Amino acid sequence: MIVRWLSAVATDFSELQLVRDNGLASIVLNRPERKNALGKTLVSELSNALDQISRDRSVRVVTISSRVPGVFCAGADLKERAEMAQDEVSDFVSSLRSCFSQISDLPQPTIAAIEGAALGGGLELALACDFRVVGEKAKLGLPETSLAIIPGAGGTQRLTRLVGLSRAKELVFTARKFGAREALEYGIADRLASDGLTAEAVAKKFAEEILPNVSPVSKISISFYLGSFGCTCGQTCNECWRSM
Repeated sequence: MIVRWLSAVATDFSELQLVRDNGLASIVLNRPERKNALGKTLVSELSNALDQISRDRSVRVVTISSRVPGVFCAGADLKERAEMAQDEVSDFVSSLRSCFSQISDLPQPTIAAIEGAALGGGLELALACDFRVVGEKAKLGLPETSLAIIPGAGGTQRLTRLVGLSRAKELVFTARKFGAREALEYGIADRLASDGLTAEAVAKKFAEEILPNVSPVSKISISFYLGSFGCTCGQTCNECWRSM
């Protein structure tokens, strides 16, 4: 369902909401009964919302947050996964990986606003964003190894790029959960919400700082020159630039 008020346009899905307002697109996860666990429906709806955003040239910045108190995303829905056949599990993990790649490949800068738990696939979702804002009570981690599984949606690679190989190994091998200030110290978080502000409020303020400075091609251009995309030849050359 699409609802319009003033300049904002809200699209309601069953497990999330997409709001577009003056260049800012806000994806708000809302699956309270499963703490925003990533099941088939939520992943499909998230992918749908991201597809809409990618084709909307009026959107210049994207935030992802949660409407569920005390949790950003609890990770993959292991209860739902336990009822899947093995080929369904493989298909689901593939769809999850593709969904997170949609986030990282968006032409707009993305900001995850993390309040409460962002564990497993929930942290991988946040790592797919360009920036992360954490609330003071945020709890992050990749606990999959304690369950005899491994993070499978690109989080290990993205984590390594942010914190380095040694720190990434330590966090994955120990399955250790860590708080907001550690996330800031490690370089996983970019801003800390404090002084009574929520992570969502700080993320929106951050987005407002970015909005005047970006166009639909800015992220690709800036990321290229900062080395986030890189060249196929290993250098910043005109041939690779033209191929982007």
